Amino acid sequence: MKWKTLILALLAMVPAAAFAADNLPSGWVKRGSQPAEYEVGVDSTTHHGGRASGYVKSIAKELHGFGTLMQTASPGEYRGRRVRMSAFVKADHVSDWAGVWMRVDGPRAGIDNNLLAIDNMEGRPLKGTFGWKRVEIVLDVAKEATQIAYGILLSKDGQVWMDDLKFEIVPESVPITGREGKTAPSNLDFEK
Repeated sequence: MKWKTLILALLAMVPAAAFAADNLPSGWVKRGSQPAEYEVGVDSTTHHGGRASGYVKSIAKELHGFGTLMQTASPGEYRGRRVRMSAFVKADHVSDWAGVWMRVDGPRAGIDNNLLAIDNMEGRPLKGTFGWKRVEIVLDVAKEATQIAYGILLSKDGQVWMDDLKFEIVPESVPITGREGKTAPSNLDFEK
């Protein structure tokens, strides 16, 4: 009985945050430049449609990077097509920036050479506090694409939620929102 009392007393001295475990939604993973500084999971009290949303929340006192809730999939029917990914996003006290993101990877070796297209909304960041709003990303999924990665990221303080993602093929008249990866060597003389 004494050991139980001692263990309970020790547990009471440890902050509850030390026991916080990510409640990952099925099929999703936690990543980022500093994933330990963020909590990710499913929120059944805050949602746009249905009964739950995914979220990323800062939990460290000092933040040095970003955290993301993400997923990868085969390009499948989207290979060789222009694709719009849309999602509904909500934010609470985002001090730096957040964004929904999508990346198209190819078969070439090496991280830099593998990137075919990307948009993380850094050029149109989500900041502050706001209710549910629809955001979208449009990228070309090259014929040689081997994977599509996507999710929501948070840099620094705050919390963001994402719900009701949708992928759809769109005509080429719809402008892309991101940028293409390197397709050939460039600026070899460093003059640009």
